[in-house]
Amino acid sequence: MLTKVFGAAVQGIDATLITIEVNCSKGCMFYLVGLPDSAVKESQQRIRSALQENGMRMPSCSITINMAPADIRKEGSAYDLPLAIGILAASESVDTEKLQRFMLMGELSLDGSLQPIKGALPMAIKAREDGFEGLILPKQNAREAAVVNRLNVFGASNIRQVIDFLNGEDTLQPTVVNTREEFFAHQTDTDLDFADVKGQENVKRALEVAAAGGHNILLIGAPGSGKSMLAKRLPSILPPLSLGESLETTKIHSVAGKIGSEGGLITRRPFRSPHHTISTAAMTGGGSFPQPGEISLAHNGVLFLDELPEFNRNVLEVLRQPLEDRKITISRVRSNIEYPASFTLVASMNPCPCGYYNHPTKPCVCTPNQVQKYLNRISGPLLDRIDLQIEVIPVPFEKMSDARPGEPSAVIRQRVMNARRIQEERYAGINGVYCNAQMSSRLLAEYARPDERGLALLKTAMNRLNLSARAYDRILKVARTIADLEGSEHVQSHHLAEAIGYRNLDREDWAG
Repeated sequence: MLTKVFGAAVQGIDATLITIEVNCSKGCMFYLVGLPDSAVKESQQRIRSALQENGMRMPSCSITINMAPADIRKEGSAYDLPLAIGILAASESVDTEKLQRFMLMGELSLDGSLQPIKGALPMAIKAREDGFEGLILPKQNAREAAVVNRLNVFGASNIRQVIDFLNGEDTLQPTVVNTREEFFAHQTDTDLDFADVKGQENVKRALEVAAAGGHNILLIGAPGSGKSMLAKRLPSILPPLSLGESLETTKIHSVAGKIGSEGGLITRRPFRSPHHTISTAAMTGGGSFPQPGEISLAHNGVLFLDELPEFNRNVLEVLRQPLEDRKITISRVRSNIEYPASFTLVASMNPCPCGYYNHPTKPCVCTPNQVQKYLNRISGPLLDRIDLQIEVIPVPFEKMSDARPGEPSAVIRQRVMNARRIQEERYAGINGVYCNAQMSSRLLAEYARPDERGLALLKTAMNRLNLSARAYDRILKVARTIADLEGSEHVQSHHLAEAIGYRNLDREDWAG
């Protein structure tokens, strides 16, 4: 008997429908075709044990299984459940009436229990797009998939529950998640607040500008000056995720297996802080079985690189293209996979090996050559892509002991949201541009053209700091954001002066 069961394969952050065709005939052989990897081929042993532990057995016949389309490589153990159900249906142990209406995915343990899988959310979206009535998958993934509206999601603990459900002997209850209610209930939750920060008003202002325009920022200062503390609070002043951004972010984390059993939609902007020993593949994504890297997990959020010069130079250089294109393409022999990577880069570093170059009270023991060599670990092209480069000075005791709270994140976030609203209206008809950091040269000429006084100021700064053409564009983008925060229609000279001040750590000026 020939039967068909439906599953899904995740490619990038999207899923593709997989049709599993199972045919039972006379004989005793087992054939599995359709470009399966080793984990899929090993499913035969898991299925056999799972069925035995649940009072059933593999049919004593020749089994041929085809996983179509055959040109897509099937990877991982998530196909165990549809393969097992297909075998049982082909041997007439499971009613086939419901099989056309449901998509099935899940990994089997030897005792028949279902283990969680990766990519449940993209699979659920694909199931709804293709008109399936529901999706059956491990119970641990049920809430993750149930955020998709107009789709019945059934979470099962073991294969016996799935068999009984398909045979009409047991009714699995669909998992219900009120997506909008859950999203808006936690949209503004935050654990860290700028009210806890003492002093550092100039750095807080720079972070506000970075948040308002989506700009990248580098914090450079002595150990203990507050760089990490400030960086970790940046998400608290970024605009809340929209429902579309939340869904896209959740898809990426779903594919990477970063959503727990209690997880639904990701409602807060991601904050990723990889260690400086990270590899290139872990940062950008890829590997033998391509997975999203840290830059994709930080999509719609913040990527924080602490102790920037300590990162492998190759890891830092691969960031150059994603910072410009806001996506990363993983190329393999058989396919190309594209992951989104629209993130705000926040980096921090010491000014020299000992950490006290330009410190107001502690002497630096490094030679000028050592300072320059340390700074040269960060390439010029990468520095050019960082819009704001801010020196963080240690907070004096008087400010540190001040009991009065600082300005709360909620107040700063409101100013940021007002500036973002201006940008959304400005770029409403332009595809792929949502904030000032994404402006092209043509848009800069249209919306950030300085007056004669501003041009003269900019020319002087370019000559003195020996800035590149890319740095020129960055200054105009930052100036446009400062003007938006002020509610000014045009970029004025004082906006440019502040933006130029945020470039004062370019190496020719910094290291003398």
